[in-house]
Amino acid sequence: MTEIRVPFVDMQARLAPLRDEILAACARVLDSGAFVMGPEAAALEEEFSRFCGVEHGVAVSNGTAALQVALLALGVGPGDEVITVANTFIATVEAISAVGATPVLVDVDPATYLMDPARFEAAVTSRTRAVIPVHLYGLMCDMPAISAIARRRGIRVVEDACQAHGATFGGRVAGSFADAACFSFYPAKNLGTIGEGGMVVTRDAALAARMRSLRSHGETERYHHSEPGWNLRLGEVQAAATRVQLRHLVSWNAGRRRVAHWYGEALAGLPLHLPVAPAQREHVYHLYVVQADGRDRLRAQLAEAGIGTGVHYPVPVHEQPAYASLGLTAADLPVTSAAAARLLSLPMYAEMTRAQVDDVASCVARALEAVPAGSA
Repeated sequence: MTEIRVPFVDMQARLAPLRDEILAACARVLDSGAFVMGPEAAALEEEFSRFCGVEHGVAVSNGTAALQVALLALGVGPGDEVITVANTFIATVEAISAVGATPVLVDVDPATYLMDPARFEAAVTSRTRAVIPVHLYGLMCDMPAISAIARRRGIRVVEDACQAHGATFGGRVAGSFADAACFSFYPAKNLGTIGEGGMVVTRDAALAARMRSLRSHGETERYHHSEPGWNLRLGEVQAAATRVQLRHLVSWNAGRRRVAHWYGEALAGLPLHLPVAPAQREHVYHLYVVQADGRDRLRAQLAEAGIGTGVHYPVPVHEQPAYASLGLTAADLPVTSAAAARLLSLPMYAEMTRAQVDDVASCVARALEAVPAGSA
């Protein structure tokens, strides 16, 4: 078995320095006797919403739950259409299905792999109730353009910011542009926890109140239920661990940008499409995604060299059996389908050293020499 020289993600490098702090936070929860939606979750809601520059946070069990509760609270349901992209983790589209609405998938910008505002507007119909722009890999969508279209057409906006904690557009943080914005605290995210967790942030007090009710069986007070809801509550251990890591998010994002800068220097001149950060947007590099000919062969060569990689995502949502009912083919979303065969995620974490980046880049260069240009 090939020894891993540079892992794709190194959770120990992130968490080892925080071990004592996280254990103390867990002990605090244990001593409190409050294990679900207690003071730690309430504090996280306040701290994270403030970080995003909005007034309200609603802690939930994971990022998928955040999307579901946001859509339901906004009144999205059967008969409605929700526009989003196929170049995303399937949870974005699953959330639309979960509330009984119909997902409408549009193609992405070939430079950023994010929602193309013009294609969003072209897909609007009389049934369009909401749009979910997905901030992917750590880069925000063109939210001013998308928000302007949505306002003009009377469409609600839900940011899927599950990969964009701390990313900015024009100085405004992800989560501050929409009716509601959804985040995941899955362990490998820029801001994670020890287990699963999520959050919806919003400026709308009434919307926040309804989401808090929906996440806990539709309760308005204990054992009083105004409508059917779900159990989407966040555990106190997860909230406490997220609070510890939130204090380090700004420095971790700076570390990821430093690593991305090193990659840009080390990979310059190779036959790769490197990540872009358009004007006014600050990338936080949840993933460092390149585009290359012969992606699968390149990945295999890197694995042989002990370099961990990922593919996000090898089968776009519109080509998944789960969404065959939408009747879409690769020809319907050609940019998305073409990119899915070429995108490769290289190791990326704030603790990477320049030596590790150079090692990855050297292995990429050698592997590319063995992969003929234009190969599949």
